[in-house]
Amino acid sequence: MRSPRRCSRNGCPRQAVATLTYVYNESTAVVGPLAAFAEPHTYDLCEPHARSLTAPRGWDVVRHEGEFEPPPPTTDDLVALAEAVREAARPAPRPPEDPKDRSHPDQSPSTGRRGHLRVIPPNH
Repeated sequence: MRSPRRCSRNGCPRQAVATLTYVYNESTAVVGPLAAFAEPHTYDLCEPHARSLTAPRGWDVVRHEGEFEPPPPTTDDLVALAEAVREAARPAPRPPEDPKDRSHPDQSPSTGRRGHLRVIPPNH
């Protein structure tokens, strides 16, 4: 499943909602809504980092004035989520039984194997 794009700032775990682009020949940093695709030479930012971004002295910052909203999930995301839920709900295949794990007639009824758990009798 494709995970949502994260903020490009080091150590920031938040989801990206804005894209930062530099226009070098105009000494301008542009912070706008999240681009549809991650592009080289652009940076995805969470809302706090998008709102607090400052530029070097002599540069201008052009900032989107509206709300920064996370992008809606795409159909691919929804299909991937549905597949992940189906996979998690599918029962695990039973491994072939090992003859060593079978209960012997001389073992007490409290000893044996049940699924992935094993009952171990107390030492006498």
